[in-house]
Amino acid sequence: MATSDSGAGAGIQADLKAFLRCGVYGTTAVVATTAQNTVGVTDIYPFPPGVAVGQIEAVAEDIGVDAVKTGMLFNAGIISAVAGAVRRLGLPNLVVDPVMVAESGAELLEPAAVETYKEELFPLARVLTPNVNEAFALLGEPVDEGGIEDCAAALLELGPEAVVVTGGHTSAGADLLYDGLRFERIEGPVHSSQNTHGAGCTHSSALASFLARGFGLLEAARRAREVASEAVGYGLAEIGAGAGPVHALGGVLERGGR
Repeated sequence: MATSDSGAGAGIQADLKAFLRCGVYGTTAVVATTAQNTVGVTDIYPFPPGVAVGQIEAVAEDIGVDAVKTGMLFNAGIISAVAGAVRRLGLPNLVVDPVMVAESGAELLEPAAVETYKEELFPLARVLTPNVNEAFALLGEPVDEGGIEDCAAALLELGPEAVVVTGGHTSAGADLLYDGLRFERIEGPVHSSQNTHGAGCTHSSALASFLARGFGLLEAARRAREVASEAVGYGLAEIGAGAGPVHALGGVLERGGR
């Protein structure tokens, strides 16, 4: 459940590439569309909330659902409708990526929608996956890299079963997982690349994929970080004039000799 990116670097398009990379069959509920490229977001066109619900119901009734990932939901009406469908249908393994700002800096969430996220969707989540900027913004606090553990603990109080604060916007680059019992730093390669458009979408989609495949939370989070990091490492600098898109299949294609 997310928004279409006409530049295909993030959003639904990045989700589908990540699902393919992780060996699962991905379906979609498109809640809005953007006029977007690597330089910026020109326009956002949200759909009526019922559009999301109809797609969710159609997929659940026929294909079935092993995990759910939400990305850019944009406004309170859409968030509320998605939360209602998840609750009513009992959809499992909900990964909530609270997308707020694009790589280009464009605002992707109406300010009034933050409280709806907290009250209706976060309590249904298996995992909440903000980047460090989103994590502190959700609490209304300035970013403090020394306070990420406290931030994760505060976010857990909003109702998800676990929180993964992704580290792509931090100096160390490590993700932090907190499940109420322990903090786990999830480290791996850090690529000094500007080609990061879609990295967050790729991470949350990979996490949902590995949960759907039956991995435990910590192992799923480790694998998701690996997939997202690799996608950044193979980022497509030649695409567009702005931040290039990540390439979730780059490593797979290289290892396949193509």
